[in-house]
Amino acid sequence: MFVVSGRFELTDVEYARIAPLLPAMTRQRGGRWRDHRQVINGIVFRVRTGVPWRDVPARYGPWKTLYKRFTRWQEDGTWARIEAMLHTEADAVGDLDWHGNADSTIVRAHQHAAGARKELSSSDAARREGLGKSRGGWTTKIHTIGDGRGRNLTSHLTPGQDSDTRQLVRLLDDVAVARPGGIGRPRKRLDSLSADKAYSSRGNRRSLRARRIPHDIPEKDDQKANRTRKGSRGGRPPTFRPHRYRQRNTIERLMNRRKQFRAVATRYDKLTCRYRATVQIADILIWLRAKPDRPKP
Repeated sequence: MFVVSGRFELTDVEYARIAPLLPAMTRQRGGRWRDHRQVINGIVFRVRTGVPWRDVPARYGPWKTLYKRFTRWQEDGTWARIEAMLHTEADAVGDLDWHGNADSTIVRAHQHAAGARKELSSSDAARREGLGKSRGGWTTKIHTIGDGRGRNLTSHLTPGQDSDTRQLVRLLDDVAVARPGGIGRPRKRLDSLSADKAYSSRGNRRSLRARRIPHDIPEKDDQKANRTRKGSRGGRPPTFRPHRYRQRNTIERLMNRRKQFRAVATRYDKLTCRYRATVQIADILIWLRAKPDRPKP
């Protein structure tokens, strides 16, 4: 039975899944740590609503406690370990669909994230924080490979103007799902990958073939024309399976689910590492709340 004490809060079942990976509640100077579940619910409230930390309701505890716990667990890798554990659990029961999909989405950076720091006038400083300047203002791009059921496998952030084509190899390198019990090497190879024309390049296709990953990426019109013009020297057209490519909508649904979390849809975090943790928390909740896969007829 799912019991929810408030909107957006973790159920008993959801909290029980992640509790083993949380740091022990040791005694600190001034007393014990505030209850982990209360604090996590406050962090989830902030990620879901996008309110400033100071405006999180008092029932979750002091806002400074929430922010310190959020940053501490980002720095020590707790959020990343929780998401990795959910990947491993899903793979162990056959719930992780290894037919991956790649895509990206652009997020507008609020003035609290980008406008208050004078050093961001330097392009190098802005790039370090994953911020890019466009006519619409500061933006960040989230690059993602998701599984076939629309859940994150790996993501990274770049300035908003960075092209998708150059990010695919890095994403493929970052795919790694540990085996249950930590025995053996993590699984890194997808069964297949689908992506839109933005990822169509000779280098990307070469990298996918080297990894023995079948892929369904439509050719750009200029690439197709160039290959046709060369005749037999242009090589064969790349394999493309329309029925597999149609499943790419799952990655678009993942982007939409992420942006239901307002602190993801608009970037309020100044540091890219903090915003990355915000996206991770949204992905953790998407994994926790995914419905079991229906058996195919």
